[in-house]
Amino acid sequence: MSESQHQLLTRLSGDFYAISQYMARVATDLSALDRVLAGAVLAPRHGYWAAPGHPQYPAQPSAPQPAASEPEPAQSYPAQPYPAQPEPAQPQPVSQPQPIAEPQPAVAPQPAAERNEGWNVGWIGKLLAVAGVGVTLTGVVLLLVLAAQAGILRPEFRVAGGVALAAGLVAVAIRLKSRPGGLVGAVALAATGIAAGYMDVIAVTTIYKWFPAPVGLIVAALIGGGGLTLARLWDSQHLGVLVFVPLTLLAPVVVGDVSLLLVAFMLALAAATLPAQLGRDWIWLHCARIASCTLPLLVALVGVAFDDARDAGLVAACVIAAGLAVVVALLLLPVTRNRILLALLTAAGVAPALCTRLAADRYIYAAVAAGVGVTFLVLVLRGNKLGVDATVRPIWTALSAVSAVIAVLAVCKGDVVAPVLLAMAVVVAAAARRTAAWVALGLAVLGGMFSLAYAPPVALVTPAVRLSSTTAEVTTLVTSLLLIAFAVVSVWAMRPGRGGWTAAAVVIVYAVTVFTVTVGEMIDGTRGFLAGHMAATICWIAMAAALFGYAARVHRQQRSLPIGGGLALVAAAMAKLFLFDLGTLDGMFRVVVFMVVGLVLLGMGAGYARVLERQDSA
Repeated sequence: MSESQHQLLTRLSGDFYAISQYMARVATDLSALDRVLAGAVLAPRHGYWAAPGHPQYPAQPSAPQPAASEPEPAQSYPAQPYPAQPEPAQPQPVSQPQPIAEPQPAVAPQPAAERNEGWNVGWIGKLLAVAGVGVTLTGVVLLLVLAAQAGILRPEFRVAGGVALAAGLVAVAIRLKSRPGGLVGAVALAATGIAAGYMDVIAVTTIYKWFPAPVGLIVAALIGGGGLTLARLWDSQHLGVLVFVPLTLLAPVVVGDVSLLLVAFMLALAAATLPAQLGRDWIWLHCARIASCTLPLLVALVGVAFDDARDAGLVAACVIAAGLAVVVALLLLPVTRNRILLALLTAAGVAPALCTRLAADRYIYAAVAAGVGVTFLVLVLRGNKLGVDATVRPIWTALSAVSAVIAVLAVCKGDVVAPVLLAMAVVVAAAARRTAAWVALGLAVLGGMFSLAYAPPVALVTPAVRLSSTTAEVTTLVTSLLLIAFAVVSVWAMRPGRGGWTAAAVVIVYAVTVFTVTVGEMIDGTRGFLAGHMAATICWIAMAAALFGYAARVHRQQRSLPIGGGLALVAAAMAKLFLFDLGTLDGMFRVVVFMVVGLVLLGMGAGYARVLERQDSA
């Protein structure tokens, strides 16, 4: 390398260092100016309002005031011809507001303008400090990457220059912090130095291959942990944010690609900086931490998907990122005030784990999604002591449901999806009670929609429409039983109102009809279809009888709901009997259904009236 190139690179490095120092000094001076202007604003306002007798009115204040404050001379001269004249005239100049009110519009707006200017100066200082961070770190990237591509300087000089710059910036920041008004500049310098050191380690590990990957990750974690420890000592969330955000944007430029090693560096930084945040409500630092892990993972997953490859290491990184997001959320829940944002950030942190289908086969993908779903379901059900309250629970409940559906859809195909979803709905409804009622209901609705794809309602009214295969028929039977079970369990566990009872009754009636008709068709085709509808009508009237029997055993004040349900079922059975069965059934099926339904109705009427009379008289 020629001497001119060496001198040019040396000047460039010195210029970047001088720019960072100048930005820090400007930010410090502007902060000091902000305080000076704030003090200048407060002083005139206090002097103006505290002095009613302004110097521009010299004739009014002091002449009558001694007589007003000294009543003794009035008592020593009682024989004066005008005893009352001086006393009423004395308080008037003090209480008269007109001289003070006239100059007020001309003077009052000035302090407000000065105050706004002071606030603007403070924001300008911070903005310049942030700009200094970006410019200096861009220079570090140019030193590490573009200089290497152009062959300027040896690698040892590039790395040593980066190390010297990082150490110098941190040292200057520590010294500047001890001076009055130096916090803004110190935070900017320290963030620049820490990020520069971290990118230097990334370059040494990925570009020059001087460090093995484990050693590079350890050194990087030490640098990141030390930087965030400094942020904790200074109680500065901005320092941590200014470390994470530039690294998220510039680290891929240093590496040249969003690779698994880059993802590992970002995960190491996120894990190493976690202890520095314990007990601090630094939600924006947590947001930057989640972004620094989630964005590279999603980009890497998309890249693997375009290559049609499988990457087990990337899947493991997604799982680690999801676990880290959950752990950090549980540690920050007791101290944060923005719980909704924390819950949403946690969902964003586990998003790469729910996208691992791009880099893994469907069974591994299903296992990862199921693990996410189970984890959040357990936190929703048993996380009260960990701070999972009513603000966090709905978000994590929805995340658990989405993860469960993803796992089922990844493994199950065709007719198996609906029974699996309904079985999960039954389990969640029984275990979670009201805590995860929406999850159970969502799974049941989704399972019911899948069941309609291979067992449409038109098959219940047209004997010519048969199910596609024996597997579909068996699946329909299982689905019908699971729908009945979910309706019963949800009523028992969730204690719904009248609307919930009505919906459960409709589901049970429909599922019973589907079950009986499907069984009949499996046994004897069209004749079995008719027999199934006969059995369905009898089942409807039997359920009505059961409700009336239950109403006869409870207290009078609790009878309205079962009696209403029983009457609704009787009405539905009668409507089906005369509108469908009478025209569709033939032969003995029609005779049997009318005879059985009629006898049951007679028995219900006589027996129910007798039981009620006996109970009420007792």
